[in-house]
Amino acid sequence: MKTISKATLLVATVALGAVSAQPAFAAKKAAPVPTAAAAAPAAGGTIVQGLGIANFDAIVANSTAYQTAETQRQTTYKTQFDQAKTRSDAINAQLKPLIDKFNADRSGGKATDAQLQQEAQQIQGIQENGKRELQQILAPVGLSQQYVQEQIEDKLNDAVKSAMSKKGVSILLSPDAILALNGGAYNLNQDILNDLNAAIPSAQLVPPAGWEPRQVREQRAQQQAAAQQAPAASGTAAPTGR
Repeated sequence: MKTISKATLLVATVALGAVSAQPAFAAKKAAPVPTAAAAAPAAGGTIVQGLGIANFDAIVANSTAYQTAETQRQTTYKTQFDQAKTRSDAINAQLKPLIDKFNADRSGGKATDAQLQQEAQQIQGIQENGKRELQQILAPVGLSQQYVQEQIEDKLNDAVKSAMSKKGVSILLSPDAILALNGGAYNLNQDILNDLNAAIPSAQLVPPAGWEPRQVREQRAQQQAAAQQAPAASGTAAPTGR
C-alpha cells in the first residue's frame, strides 16, 4: 500500500477550486488575447482571405464583464469564502494526525494490511465528506459564476458575427483545429473581444431567486417533453387481435 501524502489529502485546494473547475461554472482560463503586434502576418506568408481563428474561452475569460465579476465576487461572497476557508482549515487539522499515524504505521511495518486499509478508508471518508461540505458552502459562488458566464455567452454570438463581418471572415476556426500556423494574421480574438465588451460591459453578479443554469433548464424541458409524450405513445398502441 502506498504512503498517503499530506498534500493529496488537503481538501482546501481541491474543494475551494471545485466550483470553478467545473466547465459549466466558468470559462476556461486561456492565454491572454494576443495584441495587435502579435497578429501581424509572417513575412512572405500567403494569407488565405476569409479565414479566421478565435478562442472563445480566452475571449470570455478576458472580457471586461467577466473580469469585473471575478473581482466583485470576492467581496459579494466574502462570507462564503471565509466560511469555506475556516471549515477547510478545520478539516485539514482533523486529517493531519490521521495521516501522520497512517504513514508511521506504514513505515513501521507492524500494522497489518487490514489496519492500514481501515485507516486509509477513514481518511478518505473525511476527505470526501469535507469536499462535499465545502462545495455546498460555495454553491452560491458557483451559481454566480454560471449566471455571469451565461449573460456573456448570450452576447458572444452577435460579437462573433460582427467581428467576422468587419474583417471579411467567412470561415472561423478554433485553435484546436489548427495543426500549425505561420503568423497571427488570422487571429480574430481581439476584434471579437472589442465587440463583446461593447455589447456587455458589465454583468449582473447575483442571480435572481430561483434562477437555474441553462443546462439545468434544458434538461428539465427535455424531461417534461418526454413525460408528455409517454401518455400519447401508450394511447396509440395498436389493438391486439382476438
